[in-house]
Amino acid sequence: MTTPAGSGTGFGSVSWWGLSPALDLQAESPPVAPDSQIDTEHTTPELDVLLLGSVDGRHLLRTLARAALWPRRKFNFYVLENNLEAVARHMLLFSLALEEPERMGLQERTETFLEVWGNALLRAPAAAFVRAQADRLAHLVPEPDRLAEQLPWLSLGALKETGDGSQPWEPSEKQPSLQALPPLPAHPQFRERDALEAVFRFWAGGEKGPEVFPMSRLWDSRLRHYLGSRYDARRGVSDWDLRMKLHDRGAQVIHTREFRRWRDTGVAFELRDSSAYHVPNRTLASGRLLSHRGERVAARGYWGDIATGPFVAFGIEADDKSLLRTSNTQPVKTAGDITQHNVTELFREVAAWGRPRAAQGERRVQRGDDALGPATSGDTRTSGEAQTSAPTRGSFTVHFLSLDSAGTLHHKSCYQGRFQLLYVACGMVHLLGPELAACVAPGGTLTVELAQYLVDLRPEQLRAFSARVGELARGAGFAPQAAARPSETFARFYKAGDSAQDRDASRLAVESGALLLARTSPPLEDPAQQRPGAASVSETRDSGFEVVAPSELVSGQTPETRV
Repeated sequence: MTTPAGSGTGFGSVSWWGLSPALDLQAESPPVAPDSQIDTEHTTPELDVLLLGSVDGRHLLRTLARAALWPRRKFNFYVLENNLEAVARHMLLFSLALEEPERMGLQERTETFLEVWGNALLRAPAAAFVRAQADRLAHLVPEPDRLAEQLPWLSLGALKETGDGSQPWEPSEKQPSLQALPPLPAHPQFRERDALEAVFRFWAGGEKGPEVFPMSRLWDSRLRHYLGSRYDARRGVSDWDLRMKLHDRGAQVIHTREFRRWRDTGVAFELRDSSAYHVPNRTLASGRLLSHRGERVAARGYWGDIATGPFVAFGIEADDKSLLRTSNTQPVKTAGDITQHNVTELFREVAAWGRPRAAQGERRVQRGDDALGPATSGDTRTSGEAQTSAPTRGSFTVHFLSLDSAGTLHHKSCYQGRFQLLYVACGMVHLLGPELAACVAPGGTLTVELAQYLVDLRPEQLRAFSARVGELARGAGFAPQAAARPSETFARFYKAGDSAQDRDASRLAVESGALLLARTSPPLEDPAQQRPGAASVSETRDSGFEVVAPSELVSGQTPETRV
């Protein structure tokens, strides 16, 4: 609900970056069974991971960068998002991370990644990269053979390919008025591949002119709606949120200057002169459904985070502890500095795949609790043992699942009891139930992202959220990991026994649809009412949010709020 003090929903309804540090998923998963550690030319142990709402690929990149420190495994990452724009960003950012060093240098790759991933405005070179790469991907998506040849690590086979047979509505060159828009079907069934191609074509500049996506105006509109009467005191509000919330919750390295700049302009990583950032970042555009005169219409705008920022994912922890040192109680490095260092190191490790590595001494690999922090007890191996053979580009595959498949995966035998690790982001916790648990292997682990860095939540709400996660996990058949170190960022569980009684109970729960969330969640709101953080159609038109055709609302469904 919007009050004079603002909407209180700064995270928005679409997630573009994670709210937790990057994890090494091998450290989160069960140890490799001794009888499966035999690594020959024909047999390599596999790690199957299902990720719900990971949004930016940080966990995948962290896992791949540290793969050489573990015994060889083949990774199968199954990624499920709630909108196709997030899938498109995954593909764009991964293709950038895996770009051949001969074609794009390490520094250029790092800087381009940071801008495209975390900035609302881009420099001209980064914008040119987005256009070129989006145009390439738009041509590859409808051609599976060429896609498999050029991007062998990517699989889109699980995306929906069947629609209702109708042709999607296409806008004219001049965007029609609200009244001229055809009504949105109650159950749109546009092909997900076609919608994904449409996203890339929009990024590639299929619609010309800055007014197609006026990012600065959209950002300011969201900020005004979020802050309400506090807008004129936004710098004070920014300092309060940073010092009294983010700093108190463990993100002390975020500097006041960089946080203020991001809150004001959407530019988190200013790697060049500020005047160089002027091209709207179209990869942050998304659609959502609004109600207009009793009908649901689609609007394009910026519906993402304007409260926390992209600093948490790579910028508050580091393997190199010198980056976290303080002088006179003040951090020496900013979150932007640490983010740039960490991403550079990730890309350096990924680029070294299949190439000789320098000896790394007696560094020991341990099962850690948090991504870039100190390791804890568990599986230990010397670096010499772990690096007998470096990983190659064929060592992993990223499978993108259909947007609404979370509740139906267990119906397919290929997914039943398959995954050793299930990761659930805080915005997808409502999907955690017996259906997903049926896809986790006996003894498999569950890692849930908590809402620690959502600045709109008070301490008592954070505790209630953590308790709710525990209830959902136990209701789905998981138990807390007793050996896991207490963490305010992640909750960790393992799948309890796999007895016949457990299987029967899980099957009955799945078949009856007796989800714990269904008994406690509020009823779905009236479509005519505003969602938190959203503007009405009239506000949207006045603020410059663009109403688009149903075929371009690529999410295909009304977005859910994160918490």
